[in-house]
Amino acid sequence: MSPLELIDKYCPEERLHHILLTHSRAVADKALAIARSHPELGADEQFIEEAALLHDIGIVRVDAPAIACYGAEPYICHGILGAEILRGEGWERHALVCERHTGTGLTMQQIIAQQLPLPQRDMQPVSIEEQIICFADKFFSKTRLDSEKSVEQARRSLEKFGEEGLVKFDAWCERFLY
Repeated sequence: MSPLELIDKYCPEERLHHILLTHSRAVADKALAIARSHPELGADEQFIEEAALLHDIGIVRVDAPAIACYGAEPYICHGILGAEILRGEGWERHALVCERHTGTGLTMQQIIAQQLPLPQRDMQPVSIEEQIICFADKFFSKTRLDSEKSVEQARRSLEKFGEEGLVKFDAWCERFLY
């Protein structure tokens, strides 16, 4: 099954399908552009495209009416919910991208300190592909599908995750953009 077939299978509702696919395609395109502009990183471009298309599949199970999501779970859980979906389909490597892309990744300490309804374990991007996808995702929202955020806008959107996330984002800017 292809990433698009998985999206079709789990996201049949037309408006949500459009939001998910438009957002994910923008993230995939930016992630691929980063990988191609940095061949020295040796990133797996096929995996980047597949995983970027699937990174937000868990939104189909969350409660976020503004983006046509009418599930039962809080939005913060969309990563682990997506990982659950993909693991059920045998896509383990892609599942890791789902659960590790929130903010710039979440530490176990952040999850505990903020009392987030997530498993108490480290969920930070590890592989270069995970990092590139997580970074690219920060430039696109699901409510403004027609625009890419500037570096400063993307950085501001991460302030709620604390200083640690901002430091990581700044390091990714240095590594991936310049």
